Amino acid sequence: MQIGIDSFAALVPDPITGHIVTAQQRIAHLLEEIRLADEVGLDQFGLGEHHRTEYLDSAPAVILAAAASITKKIRLTSAVTVLSAADPVRVFQEFATLDLISGGRAEIVAGRGSFIESFPLFGLKLEDYDDLFAEKLDLLLTLREKNNVHWSGKHRAALTGQGVFPRPLQNPLPVWLGVGGTPESFVRAGVLGLPLMVAIIGGEPHRFRPLIDLYREAGKRSGHSPETLKVGIHALGYVADTDQQASDDFFPGYAEAFTKIGKERGWPPVTRNQFEALRRPTGALMVSDPETVASKLLKMNEALGGISRISFQMSVAALNHDKLLHAIELLGTKVAPIIRNALPIPVATK
Repeated sequence: MQIGIDSFAALVPDPITGHIVTAQQRIAHLLEEIRLADEVGLDQFGLGEHHRTEYLDSAPAVILAAAASITKKIRLTSAVTVLSAADPVRVFQEFATLDLISGGRAEIVAGRGSFIESFPLFGLKLEDYDDLFAEKLDLLLTLREKNNVHWSGKHRAALTGQGVFPRPLQNPLPVWLGVGGTPESFVRAGVLGLPLMVAIIGGEPHRFRPLIDLYREAGKRSGHSPETLKVGIHALGYVADTDQQASDDFFPGYAEAFTKIGKERGWPPVTRNQFEALRRPTGALMVSDPETVASKLLKMNEALGGISRISFQMSVAALNHDKLLHAIELLGTKVAPIIRNALPIPVATK
């Protein structure tokens, strides 16, 4: 199981003190966090894409390219690329360039995102939400297979054999499909044989097993080998020295962020009791001490039939930089070794 981190480059006030750093400081802190994640041996760092005032990740490939220059091994991914509102040609070019800069460490997690600001921003119609994504995903996958592409669709000018450059170092450039809870999305990933990144930010993760089974069954029926049908989980998480410290650190920012989003979507305000329920052994929140988080991950792995990657989203809670750095260190030096010892890489047999 690969262990990594996702960030939304959030720029929000500290929920306790009200202090807020500058945008320049937050980007500098983010790069330091990615460098530390690489140094402590984490496998992956993902960066979201948003077009809202509280996030700095509207151009994730640019930030990831900066990170590539100060890291050595960690894989650098989008989390997610909002493909419905993007030009697949430019997405491919940006991540192919990132792949060259990083020495073959770039990945795309393509999804539809959970916010809609990008649609009016780029002159798109929200009612075309799914059609745009399906068409653009088709073009993106075609681009990574061929240098010169003949392709036509409804929402973009046709390609009539033009070359799309540069080509990435990896062949093919890894593309994951980021999904929420829609069965059709799981089936689509299986039919295409794409690795799956499932966002589980609430409820109980084991309830996603039928959808993951649906993905694996669709992939098998479409002729894809089980080895290609990888499942990753994007989860809200945070590691501190003790369980109580993790809870106390994470709750204020988590509650503020989800209460704010809730006002936009008709959810009630977040309570401490709800938060603590999600921290229980079967809940979605990976917020505790290293041993508890590792135990919970292993149980999730078993409940979901085996997962290939877990990526912790910590920036949603507006934690200060020092706490984030310490959490990254604990994740790499305490949690990851427990997981790797429990789930060793199989030795190939002749």
